[in-house]
Amino acid sequence: MTSPFTTRPLVTGYPSTMGDDVQLNTTTLILHAARTHPEREIVYRTPEGGWDRYTYAAAYERVIRGANALRALGVQPGDRVGVLDWNSRRHYELYWAIPGLAAVLVQLNLRLGPEDLSFVIDDSGTSVICIDETLLPVAEAVAHLLPGVRAWVVMTDKPLSQVETSLPNLHHYEDLVAAASPHLVWPEIDERSAYSACYTTGTTGRPKGVYYSHRAIYLHSYGIATNIGMVLDDCTMLITPMFHGQAWGLPQAATLMANKIVLPGRYMAEDTKPLTDAIIAEGVTVTNGAPAIFLPMLHYIESLDEKPDLSRLRMMSGATEPPLTMMRGFRDLTGAEIVHAYGATETTPLVTMNRYKPSVRERLSENELFELKRKQGLPVTGVDVRLIDGTGNDVAWDGVTQGEICMRGPWVTRTYHNMPEDDRAGRFHDGYWRSGDVGTIDADGYLKVTDRVKDVIKSGGEWISSIDMENLLLSHPAIAEAAVVGLAHPKWQERPFVLIVPKPGQEITLEQVRSHLSSAFAAWQLPDAIEIVAEIPRTSVGKFDKKQIRSAYAAAYEGEQADA
Repeated sequence: MTSPFTTRPLVTGYPSTMGDDVQLNTTTLILHAARTHPEREIVYRTPEGGWDRYTYAAAYERVIRGANALRALGVQPGDRVGVLDWNSRRHYELYWAIPGLAAVLVQLNLRLGPEDLSFVIDDSGTSVICIDETLLPVAEAVAHLLPGVRAWVVMTDKPLSQVETSLPNLHHYEDLVAAASPHLVWPEIDERSAYSACYTTGTTGRPKGVYYSHRAIYLHSYGIATNIGMVLDDCTMLITPMFHGQAWGLPQAATLMANKIVLPGRYMAEDTKPLTDAIIAEGVTVTNGAPAIFLPMLHYIESLDEKPDLSRLRMMSGATEPPLTMMRGFRDLTGAEIVHAYGATETTPLVTMNRYKPSVRERLSENELFELKRKQGLPVTGVDVRLIDGTGNDVAWDGVTQGEICMRGPWVTRTYHNMPEDDRAGRFHDGYWRSGDVGTIDADGYLKVTDRVKDVIKSGGEWISSIDMENLLLSHPAIAEAAVVGLAHPKWQERPFVLIVPKPGQEITLEQVRSHLSSAFAAWQLPDAIEIVAEIPRTSVGKFDKKQIRSAYAAAYEGEQADA
């Protein structure tokens, strides 16, 4: 199918009488929530691990004070202010205070190594950084490389005299907020101005900066709220890190709809009990995260004598394809729905969301509907999705023909920060951002990501999907996690290689793996080797680090005969 939007001429029609000069600003969202729903609660986790709460009205006063405090530090329109923090109430407040001044909130990924983190701070021109006290060692490791940072602001409940750090030009956030005025007339900001920035965490090259406009995130908020079906009595928990892709735009969408908000602070994937307990206790109905978080939550629920009723809960799941066993498990045990979603740093990130169209619900069986949920979903209104072949031509939407997924829309980037013009061709095509993902779109319009361009296993001139193989492996009762990569082979170019983390007390053999996969893969596609490991390497955002895996096991097939 050829996209009807590839070459759209800009035409000026008859003038409207609307307020088209009113700018779409993030400040509008928090101002409306605080003014119209001042009593609505925001629940947050304390540094000690307990829970506390305040209201939109109280949060908004702190937002104003925070903005005035930053102004007192010299923050001006266009300045870049970094935040290094967990999903905390202060982080939430800075989501509004910084862009409200027409400055740019730079999302600093606390999981980056010192080299990449210092590059992000330097490349963005960040001059002020707000940092949670627990992350001071992260900042101290790079501070000497960053002469452009003129102020460090520590965020803690302790007095400054009790904070031990080598950071220079140190300020205390709570002291600044307490001394600042609770009154502010917000500027109306050109909606095309950047409100925030996030840097990609790809496995090749330096991180690349994506700068989101006020207009983009404002419209994206409506897109999230509409497609997940948010209403005023929803309660939203932000599980996806707020330092990456603005927690998928969920903080803004939840504030747009004046939801009760739950901020889980610092948490560990190895212990999701506090998250799960809070979901049950606070009546959470919308949340977001990855299977790496949701699976342990399901296992914890399985251990409970009394299973909670979470029938209103919609769990937006991204990063990797959610296993069928996980989706069925949440549905059967609690009534919760896993909603597969898809996007990227470059797309704010919402591109598709998997909800059932009435036509497929009427036509498909329950098993077929669950298979459909494995797909990334339907493109959301406002984003145009194309599949192109190696020569840039559109491919058929038949659910079989694969192509690179390309996107264009009001919240999809058109370039990268400081990107040379000569480098654009490899990442953009005809005004569309090239995702690097390979996928299909079926006749019903559902997108299915089959692999990364760089992760497709090319064996004997044919393609093997590592994603499909991983997800089938996860349905084996003895396998907890599985990562599949293509490794060089002297005869077949590449062959599949599997890393497996068994479930506790379980064992798995190559023969069992091949037998399990044979239900969906031809004999020539089956892996010739596996490795049993305690854990699989991951990137800073929790995805399998396939570059590291390929490097570590590059010689696995070197001993094979070319004529084998």
